[in-house]
Amino acid sequence: MNPAVAFTLILLSLMIGSGVVSASWGFTLGRQALTGVRQPETRPTSGSPVAREAGAAGQGDVVLVNEAEVLQQVKARTSGGQ
Repeated sequence: MNPAVAFTLILLSLMIGSGVVSASWGFTLGRQALTGVRQPETRPTSGSPVAREAGAAGQGDVVLVNEAEVLQQVKARTSGGQ
């Protein structure tokens, strides 16, 4: 067997082996990272406080907030005041 062919086959097998090892390691890390993560409910807004506030305002009503008031509150909080 030609040494160049043998070297090529060795490198090819090492590349395939390292690909399998890295894929399985990545799968394991991803699986560990997602432990405890669940699929959301079918209606995620059914029990949230935002849904309760929207229900108080009316079904499907959009409540607009005055931008100037929000900016004043932000400036007051960031400057140290309440």
